[in-house]
Amino acid sequence: MLDAGVQTFSKSGFNGCSVQDITDAAGVPKGSFYNHFESKEALAAAALEHYWTSGTCDQLGILTCASLSPRQRLRRYFEVAASDIAKVNFTCGCLVGNMAAELSDHSPVIAAKLSDIFRGWSRQVGACIRDAQAAGEIQSTADPYQLGAFVLNAWEGAVLRARIEKTERPLRQFVETLFTSLLH
Repeated sequence: MLDAGVQTFSKSGFNGCSVQDITDAAGVPKGSFYNHFESKEALAAAALEHYWTSGTCDQLGILTCASLSPRQRLRRYFEVAASDIAKVNFTCGCLVGNMAAELSDHSPVIAAKLSDIFRGWSRQVGACIRDAQAAGEIQSTADPYQLGAFVLNAWEGAVLRARIEKTERPLRQFVETLFTSLLH
């Protein structure tokens, strides 16, 4: 049911789908939903965790790809993410960003789960920046983890703008500015 929850929430948003939509997507009776989850909010929290830990975010593996230098990994990561968003005609970002935009003000449970995910995601970007600094590929001496959080925050803003404008221009601007100005 978690995969169906991820897919349904990604496609329709939390408020745009019902428990019935999720159980239909999972091919299970609606009554069985409540045997596993106390509420739709509990399923959303579990779906976020599943999305983050199950490999659904497998593009994160690019950040540790040994065949690329650390700076190349960062660039490739954001280029692949931008391409993935363009492939779906800018109709959605990742589930993490979607849930953050939709639910962070309304659900303390979801906000706490998102905060944990963003912390971990920022650490992964920061670790790659740290490796690039150590390799002499990035001149910045800023704290790599603070820089990673900033980069991720800027990325999420670019994704939102790309979705609004239905163009990859904000994503291209992000990548070019990141690698020509911030991480040169």
